[in-house]
Amino acid sequence: MAGLRSALALEAHSPLAGAPILVVDLAGDGPMAEIAAAAAMLARVPCPTVGLALETPSPAGARLAPVFDILVECEDDLAPVRASAERCPLAAATLVQVLRHGRTLDLHERLIAESLAYSTLQTGPEFAAWLAARGGAPQREDGGRPAVRARREGARLRLTLDRPRKRNAFSVEMRDALAEGLILALSDDSIEEILLDGEGPSFCSGGDLDEFGSFPDSATAHAVRSARSPARLLSLCAERARAVVHGACVGAGCELPAFCRRVCAREDAFFQLPEVGMGLVPGAGGTASLPSRIGRQRTAWLALSGSRIDAAKALRWGLVDEIAQ
Repeated sequence: MAGLRSALALEAHSPLAGAPILVVDLAGDGPMAEIAAAAAMLARVPCPTVGLALETPSPAGARLAPVFDILVECEDDLAPVRASAERCPLAAATLVQVLRHGRTLDLHERLIAESLAYSTLQTGPEFAAWLAARGGAPQREDGGRPAVRARREGARLRLTLDRPRKRNAFSVEMRDALAEGLILALSDDSIEEILLDGEGPSFCSGGDLDEFGSFPDSATAHAVRSARSPARLLSLCAERARAVVHGACVGAGCELPAFCRRVCAREDAFFQLPEVGMGLVPGAGGTASLPSRIGRQRTAWLALSGSRIDAAKALRWGLVDEIAQ
């Protein structure tokens, strides 16, 4: 902790010139004046900070715990976070900075901050390397099917993600169709409930990888996300919105349902945020929606580790509200 008091602390804990991650054992102790100074610096260092609580934290450690980006209680939870930060240090640093700033912003501002960060990373070396390594041929599209099927069922508007052959990968077409359905819901007070679900084996497998890297430029991409955001629209009708999710709930498939007032998961559902491993941050509103449900530290762990959690754990954390029997 002494190093955090140095004038060079920010640079030393930067992904450019220093370690890509800072891990502190919370069992350690120290003078309270030192702890206060360390807490202030922990909120500023560029890299992800992790409080390691393998044992009962000391009084000083307990005081510092809320400041860390992530708290972990076992080495198994630390390992994937460390690996991710070492592999994509720019994306990892950007993620935790967006989450830290989000604590003082309203939802609209959090979405703007997320989009700006995402756009910046789209032109970065880590995303370029991921694109170059990915390769592979595009999967066959669901010819003639609408990306979102909208049905009026009495006072309910049902919006079904409908690209089952691609496990409802979130495409530009799907984004636009979902936005249209949500605008309809916001324009019609007779719609008492919006039900969001998915056709096929998964609710949503995340962004359509065949479209990754196809944006015209990062500035235009940010302008589009700012004006046409299903996340923002869903947040505006959140009190009327319910999601029923199953199978893969990855990326957007995890981020968008979290805006809904109620989320019901089937037992086969699993949740994952893989974007940092691609050199990006969540881009469908996850840095705004997930902290409201599971807190900043768990959101950071989920995004930095890239790990899957099952429906039972999602229920314990509050990411979903019930598991369908």
